[in-house]
Amino acid sequence: MILTSASGLGRQFAGDPVFQDLKFEVRAGERIGLVGPNGAGKTTLMRLLAREDQADYGQLYIRPGIRVSLLRQQPEFGSDQTLIDVARSGMGSLIDLQIALEEAAQEIAEADDDADLERATKRYTELHDRLEHQDAYSIDHRVEEVLGGLAFSTIDFTRPARTFSGGQQSRLMLAKLLLESPDLMLLDEPSNHLDIATTTWLESYLSRQSVGMVIVSHDRYFLDRVVTKIWELHKGKIDPYPGNYTQYWRLREEKAKVLQKQYEKQQEYIADQEAYIRKYKAGQRSTQAHDREKKLARVERIELVSQIVGPVMGFGEVDRSGDIVIESRHLTKAYDKVLFKDFNFSLLRGQCVGVMGPNGAGKSTLIKTLIGREQADSGEVKLGHRVIVGYHDQGLESLAPETTVIRAVWPEDDPDWVQGEIRDLLARFGLTGEIVFQTVGQCSGGEKGKAALARLAATSANFLVMDEPTNHLDIWSCEALERSIKEFEGTVLVVSHDRYFLNQVADRLIVVADGRAKTIEGDYETYQRLIQQESEAAAAKAERVEANQPSSTTSPNKSDKKKRKYPYRKTPEIEREIASVEVEVAELQDVLGQPITWRDPIKARATQDRHDTLAVKLATLYEHWEEAVELNS
Repeated sequence: MILTSASGLGRQFAGDPVFQDLKFEVRAGERIGLVGPNGAGKTTLMRLLAREDQADYGQLYIRPGIRVSLLRQQPEFGSDQTLIDVARSGMGSLIDLQIALEEAAQEIAEADDDADLERATKRYTELHDRLEHQDAYSIDHRVEEVLGGLAFSTIDFTRPARTFSGGQQSRLMLAKLLLESPDLMLLDEPSNHLDIATTTWLESYLSRQSVGMVIVSHDRYFLDRVVTKIWELHKGKIDPYPGNYTQYWRLREEKAKVLQKQYEKQQEYIADQEAYIRKYKAGQRSTQAHDREKKLARVERIELVSQIVGPVMGFGEVDRSGDIVIESRHLTKAYDKVLFKDFNFSLLRGQCVGVMGPNGAGKSTLIKTLIGREQADSGEVKLGHRVIVGYHDQGLESLAPETTVIRAVWPEDDPDWVQGEIRDLLARFGLTGEIVFQTVGQCSGGEKGKAALARLAATSANFLVMDEPTNHLDIWSCEALERSIKEFEGTVLVVSHDRYFLNQVADRLIVVADGRAKTIEGDYETYQRLIQQESEAAAAKAERVEANQPSSTTSPNKSDKKKRKYPYRKTPEIEREIASVEVEVAELQDVLGQPITWRDPIKARATQDRHDTLAVKLATLYEHWEEAVELNS
């Protein structure tokens, strides 16, 4: 069932088009990730779908009777509304049904005659069936599940909503939307203000829902686990791709390569035809030349995949520090509770260490304590020889709202900088034109984030300490920051909830949770494997205790011979099948590279599904072949 569709949709501001001629459709159950660089119009499109804005031209169809809800970024609460009041209001329609059911029951009890009784009973039955169909009898359980999943405790339920922090209020609005369970859910950066554990819960929850969704997010890990399709919004157009973010990126690259080859062949053909036309247009072969000219005019020109180029960024050359950049011994800090205790840590020059943990665990406090911005309760910290610290704060408080961008970035203690150099630096971080003369308060979140990173680069620090630097950055800016950190010659300590980012940049992790900080050698995936292993070991131990059995050990006489994963097949037979599948994959890639394929969504989807199925089959065949080579002899 199509929930919404558009044809020729366009929106412009001050005469400049944000996007134009958009064509798309959203079906029930589809979970669509909307990606694109900052300024591409993602939020504008979401507002159009939510009917909070109107298109300047084109048609937007929204199926009559469906409920569409957009995640509110700026909540408004009544003065006496508690947290649970706000959450339950998301289920207002079901609560109204429950009230109506109680009224119908009262009508049955007060019926004066058989006709009134029959009418009231019929109404009661209809209401009861509707409530049962929507699982309305478990309202309290659903509210508690969602609030608990979004990290609210039961003691928060009766607290006035207005007394929560901005991040907590955003989570409450997300809870309200999830409980509404509309037919079409519009989620604009839903994982903002969520820690990793809460984001993981949200991924699982959304993946179980059967409603349609359009999700704007720069969290690539989140997109990989939730969405079933990607819309790329760029240069005023939407290009759809099946699958999650990783599949989208792979298909985009494959499509770009195929189209590039076809484009080059077409350009050679066009050049040959144009040369023939020029040579014979006025001669004896003018008829043939005119015929070729007409055919050439009808040739559908191949459009290359548009390149989305992120900012260059880069932190430049820095002076070399000592080999040990920072060292802590028995570091302890507490406020209402202990955040970390007896923390021993050494950071070596050239390393990038990621800091992660739940909201409120003390991650920001830890890095501030390590660089001397907060005082430890006990223990000591030593900075290494010639270490220069550059600090990026999560709230971007280093950028005064009333100051122009160019002045906010300008190093106060370095008189050698000139305006041209500052503008070049800002341009490197994607800030050009009149933006640099705007006040910081006039800038978007993404622009402020880039300005803060440019300010960090201007310090020439050889030890960069960053607190949530990917907040507000689009995917391409995140990739530019990842590249900049990898190329940086100094040392980096970075707090982040972005798992994809941590996998790209971190050599080690500090995990802050439950009143302690511990160091993990490796990235986020390594950490996940360790958690899984610990969980499996604990489960196995619990099973042994329950069964009162000693731990089993592997028998020394057990055969070391490798068991087959796949059934026996002759190697040449597998090789023939591999060759056949490879031919079909190549043919499908060629079809996917043809513009006409992508004009027919049904054909494109079927072709892509067949390509993906064969790609999986090919990978299995390769493994089968390797096993046959090893074990058939």
